[in-house]
Amino acid sequence: MTPSDAEDNRWSDLDRPPLNATALRRTLLRDGGLWSSLDVVAATGSTNTDLAARADELPEGAVLVAEEQSAGRGRLDRRWSAPARSGLFFSVLLKPAEVPVERWGWLPLLTGVAVATGLSWVAGVDTALKWPNDLLVTVGDQERKAGGILAERAGPASGGGVVVGVGLNVTLREEELPVPTAGSLALAGAKVTDRDPLLRAVLRSLEQWYGDWRAAGGDPAASRLQETYAAGCATLGRQVRAELPGDRSVVGEAVAVDGDGRLVLATEEGVQQPVGAGDIVHLRPAG
Repeated sequence: MTPSDAEDNRWSDLDRPPLNATALRRTLLRDGGLWSSLDVVAATGSTNTDLAARADELPEGAVLVAEEQSAGRGRLDRRWSAPARSGLFFSVLLKPAEVPVERWGWLPLLTGVAVATGLSWVAGVDTALKWPNDLLVTVGDQERKAGGILAERAGPASGGGVVVGVGLNVTLREEELPVPTAGSLALAGAKVTDRDPLLRAVLRSLEQWYGDWRAAGGDPAASRLQETYAAGCATLGRQVRAELPGDRSVVGEAVAVDGDGRLVLATEEGVQQPVGAGDIVHLRPAG
């Protein structure tokens, strides 16, 4: 579907009205705030790709939202797709120049905390975090993936910024799920599925968490990010297998998220082995 086709058919599903870009700008863009611009497009390949291409010319706080993505990507270029207007598909541009670059790896974890916090405020849904970048909801008695986060460096190697993308299933129906292990806020019993207040809540939460983290120089302990992430991380306390490049793997109990945002596994050999998000191919339940 071309963008013009999507625009012509924006009311084709009355249960999925289009986002109100004017109202979103009015409530989110303010003097002294983080968000500097907000654009909503009918369709695009990837909001991350589009925003990263303009990272040099845009100020921090640019937000790009798509009603539909044809080439949405997850970690390691895994595909992410969903029907038009069935979810929130957006990217934000962050430029935390005063934070040491080695701490920028906390940004996807910070975004997960912010999304979970915002959804709890508005939708009344408990969203758990699967390290490093998945958003989980409970449908019946099953834990299912409802969203994901992708952070990518943008701009010059020295300086520049980070584009953080979020894909979140909101009104996806059972018959529309790409895989049986997927879920959505609607299937999890969310009290609100109107995407306008959901997006406002998530962006306000992200502004607050990012501001606190940046004010602390990116220190995950001082900003309370590390402890909050650990409290909401469904991975901790479970036996997992971290599959690494070269057909290697580490098996153990996930016992902590360390100061660098790495998952610490306690192995049967009595070793506490940290694994970074950039090191793993898959993280699966052990056995």
